[in-house]
Amino acid sequence: MKRKIIIDTDCGSDDAMAIAMALNDKNYEILFFSTVSGNVDVDQAIKNTLTTIEVANTYTPPVYRGCETMLLQKLIYAHETHGKDGMGDIGLVPHYLKKSEGHAVLKILEALDASEDGAIDIITLGPLTNIALAIKLAPEIMKKAGKIVVMGSAGLGVGNVTPVAEFNVWQDAEAARIVVEAGLENVIFVGWDACLDECMLTPPEIKRIRESGDLGKFAIDCNRVLMEMNVDRFGDTYLDMADPSAMAAALYPECIKDCKKYYCQVDTTPGPSYGSVLVDSNFFSGKEPNIYVCSKLYPEKYKEYIFKTLKVE
Repeated sequence: MKRKIIIDTDCGSDDAMAIAMALNDKNYEILFFSTVSGNVDVDQAIKNTLTTIEVANTYTPPVYRGCETMLLQKLIYAHETHGKDGMGDIGLVPHYLKKSEGHAVLKILEALDASEDGAIDIITLGPLTNIALAIKLAPEIMKKAGKIVVMGSAGLGVGNVTPVAEFNVWQDAEAARIVVEAGLENVIFVGWDACLDECMLTPPEIKRIRESGDLGKFAIDCNRVLMEMNVDRFGDTYLDMADPSAMAAALYPECIKDCKKYYCQVDTTPGPSYGSVLVDSNFFSGKEPNIYVCSKLYPEKYKEYIFKTLKVE
């Protein structure tokens, strides 16, 4: 039996690679995609998700429109990282797929309500606005989810948008705080640190993926802006693939090297630490751990999973 999943995305270029990976993993069935503003506005995220499904050419889960604004904060898009269209500004558009009717948040609740407890996992690749709203609307239904795997937080490391904050949480920290404080049993934050160092795709690995076929070429070319930015950050066209690392942790947990449950809080106070996830890694608080934090992957297993699901020989 295939494991059922819902993918919540603000589809930018690294989301696209992660989505393509999930569409090619025969152990899972994506019930649908819910979209949210973040890297780009929600309508562009829908276009990018549909484009990715078309290029993957496996099956076509529905794509629903979710929240277009954050709960309280003004949106600040990641155009400098992913391009104005979120996909490297190389002209990618969907050719035949259209979004499905219905609000993403309600579709999440409908699917969970109709399922057995723990039967559906949720993987989030963007701000947690949709998930927070679902929790506020129907907390008992959201407790029926299996794992909720979040690409979010700096893990046990440093931030990528401020010294202490990671983009997805920082974009809507109020939503992240709702998720962290909801009392859900199996929430896993895959930190930005999980995709760094030896887990970054190197220029030879990038070349290998790009030359493997149409899907590999798409997965690399849409990350053009990120690669150019990384020349300044890391000294070459490395790819720190945050969303693929979260997808791998969710769908291929054998690649996880370090994942422990800690007491976590999200800082929503105005100031320089806004959007940070405070991880009590030394158990100072004495409070019951509430969130799993995945901060390290096994590089070889992680990259093997990327190659396998992107059809790289």
